[in-house]
Amino acid sequence: MNKIIYASLLTWFGWSACQSPESNKKFDSPLLVDQTVKARMDSTLEGFIDSAEAVGVSALVFEKGQEVYFKAIGFADREENIPMDRNTIVRIFSMTKPVTGVALMKLYEQGAFQLDDPLAKFAPEFSEMKVFAGVDAAGKIKLEPAKRPITIRDLTRHTAGFADEGHPQLGAMVKKANVMDFQGTLTQMAQKLAKLPLMFHPGEQWAYGISVDVQAFLVERISGQAFDRYINENILAPLSMSATRYVVPETDMKRFAALYQRNDSGQLTKVAPEQANFLNNREWPLKPGGFGLTSTLDDYMQFARMLVNEGSLDSVTILKEETVKLMSTNHLSDSVTERMWLPGKGQVGFGIDFAVRLRPPASAEENNGVVGEFFWDGAASTLFWVDPKNELTAVFFVQVMPFSGKLHKRFRDALYGAYKPVVALKEE
Repeated sequence: MNKIIYASLLTWFGWSACQSPESNKKFDSPLLVDQTVKARMDSTLEGFIDSAEAVGVSALVFEKGQEVYFKAIGFADREENIPMDRNTIVRIFSMTKPVTGVALMKLYEQGAFQLDDPLAKFAPEFSEMKVFAGVDAAGKIKLEPAKRPITIRDLTRHTAGFADEGHPQLGAMVKKANVMDFQGTLTQMAQKLAKLPLMFHPGEQWAYGISVDVQAFLVERISGQAFDRYINENILAPLSMSATRYVVPETDMKRFAALYQRNDSGQLTKVAPEQANFLNNREWPLKPGGFGLTSTLDDYMQFARMLVNEGSLDSVTILKEETVKLMSTNHLSDSVTERMWLPGKGQVGFGIDFAVRLRPPASAEENNGVVGEFFWDGAASTLFWVDPKNELTAVFFVQVMPFSGKLHKRFRDALYGAYKPVVALKEE
């Protein structure tokens, strides 16, 4: 498998207007996505193709329960001359994580656990964890007992302390353990991970990574069901998300978008199908919680709309209203100052498997958005967000690696408009 693609994958574990038949519904307030905004979004998406920053791109926006924007432009597979369209299947990579979070929180609603329960209560493998404490004069790694147990809340907000292959001292040990072996199971993954030292004490830093795969393991252990079966029965099937799955059947491979790699000069090269599709063209024993699902615009929009509707969609209830609010509330205290690249997402904290916007953008260079929104993205530059204030959900699909936040920035600017500084009120 292409080493760059594999490294990126592991890192991220760390319309023309088309409206629905109900789009003539009268609203009490004007829609945010009006004709001016639609034209601006059209121009922005077309610009991605014209500038060769993407081969194909698509976007879908719902506001107040109605479809207000859809556009697909360019190619799902340039070399095969297959256009990007509404039914194109893409790799959503880390946009799998919010699905896993919802799965876990369904068990929370049933009283199966509390967020501050120790992980070891359900998985004794994670008892008595050791933490990296530097190296001695001979260069040997020093370890010390963890100050406190890893909690389930740590898993949901990326504060557990699990090391990755990029760690200067622990990386070689992590690589040798081959924790994310696709021939293994989630239980085997957890057993390997539990034997490795943590790179920091639980709760002290934010470090994106394997925590959500451990959530998937926890769903299996608590529910007694295979993780992929659990999410299908409890989330995907009830929401009619039939194209959201780990394995793309041969009959749908023509709809499966190609993956493109950007080189140092900005050119996009198609990744060989055997490399791009290795995870999704066969049944692997490992079903990760942090990545691996494929989806379509309409499928993932079902998931996003369920969230903006506070846990329900049409006649289906996935979560309680208070659970969605808990998930979309910041769980990172100010004491967590080490946050990897999370500050690059804007003025955000982190809830349960979502980034949560706490403040308006501080400058025109920051990602645009509305306070209270929650969102996440994927390694191939996909994105979705939920904007409760405007009752708006957006799904943006592209298949470009490495990850490009610049595309997200410009798409958000097109939807919300130019940056407007927040002016503090002066006291009289």
